[in-house]
Amino acid sequence: MNITEIVKAQKAYFSTYETRDVSFRKNQLIKLLNLIKSHEEDIFQALKDDLNKPNFEAYETEIGMVYEELKFMIKNIKSLAKVKKIKTPLMHFPSKSYQYHDPLGCVLIMSPWNYPFQLTISPLIGALSAGNCAVVKPSNYAKATSKVIKKILDNFNSEYICVVEGGREVNTMLLEEKFDFIFFTGSPTVGKLIMEKAAKHLTPIVLELGGKSPCIVDETANIDLSAKRIAWGKLLNSGQTCVAPDYILVHENVKNAFVTALQKYITLFYGTNPETNTEYPKIINQHHFDRLCELISKSTDVIGGKSNPETMQIAPALVDNCTFDSVVMEDEIFGPILPILSYSNLDHAITSINNRPKPLALYCFTQSIAVEKKILRSIIFGGGCINDTIIHLANSHLSFGGVGESGMGRYHGKESFNTFSHTKSILKKGNFIDINVRYAPYKNKIKLLKKIL
Repeated sequence: MNITEIVKAQKAYFSTYETRDVSFRKNQLIKLLNLIKSHEEDIFQALKDDLNKPNFEAYETEIGMVYEELKFMIKNIKSLAKVKKIKTPLMHFPSKSYQYHDPLGCVLIMSPWNYPFQLTISPLIGALSAGNCAVVKPSNYAKATSKVIKKILDNFNSEYICVVEGGREVNTMLLEEKFDFIFFTGSPTVGKLIMEKAAKHLTPIVLELGGKSPCIVDETANIDLSAKRIAWGKLLNSGQTCVAPDYILVHENVKNAFVTALQKYITLFYGTNPETNTEYPKIINQHHFDRLCELISKSTDVIGGKSNPETMQIAPALVDNCTFDSVVMEDEIFGPILPILSYSNLDHAITSINNRPKPLALYCFTQSIAVEKKILRSIIFGGGCINDTIIHLANSHLSFGGVGESGMGRYHGKESFNTFSHTKSILKKGNFIDINVRYAPYKNKIKLLKKIL
């Protein structure tokens, strides 16, 4: 496919103004919803092929979230897109102020392999709801899901939505083009490259990246329930989740009880040999499988962590008695390895987190309102939960995004519409009266100006 011609065709189609009609946008979202429903079994199979996701998990974390986002947009698109009247100060009398929401044009959406369906379609919903055309680049690592996405989206005209498949060479060619906006989800390393390429064209971007997301468990927490919810959140997609708890900071007085409870729920969820459980997701490819196995082999006090090279499954590995200098604390893990660090002083724990790059997510398990408030007030992070993990992503009324090295820009629900729009501010002045105070000459007018302002 000639990428230059694709972008040129989309910009020409955007110039016809058809995508700016709100009824058109709503109809396209309804069409997309119906197409996904009709290909649901294909999506299940693709996610099974790429990541060994069981159908329940595939629906819970991918298809169901896309349905929720689509239904939100279909229901709210008219109110989101309407011209909004804004308050005007008396000093501008007689006038009225408005805000219009313009689409950006031809946007590029580049998605990752870990949630290959949801993290491709969710930003696309935002782009379409705002009235844009889109070039969609799924991850080449999740080949089966990429093919299904193309099969679904090929039902739209390529001048409106076009799926481009391929590896790094295709990514390089895409980034040489001048898009009106780029939405990227992936690693900080690739995010820096995206930002560098976008800067050549002054193209605005959103980067949804990652980082080492901490999970704090204080001594007032419900230890059993905390362990259950943390095990669930960590082991979704076998830990290959950008907002998975990356490490635990647990109060020393409850650490042993917490580790015991965590082991109990790992066994309850996936049996005594998770690495052979057919409902336990696999690692995406050999490179990441080897990387994770090496992390386990270089760690001490490892509980679990058996691997199955034939299926590329790795059993959950708890790395006990970690410190911030441990090898598993150097980079984001992105796998079923969970370092356990203990603390005795909450202030010291907060300082340790703040001395690292700002995380994409943070989770706090406590029954103390004072501890909750202190953590939320003291630590800057993208978003998170109190007494749970992951589920803040599943609320279309909550925006999602990183901060600092974990990303820039936000989406989901209303924020998706805003992200893929330009808010155009207009002040309309009346002609029936014209107050002369603002015009030259200015002699003897400054006192009046001060009163007006």
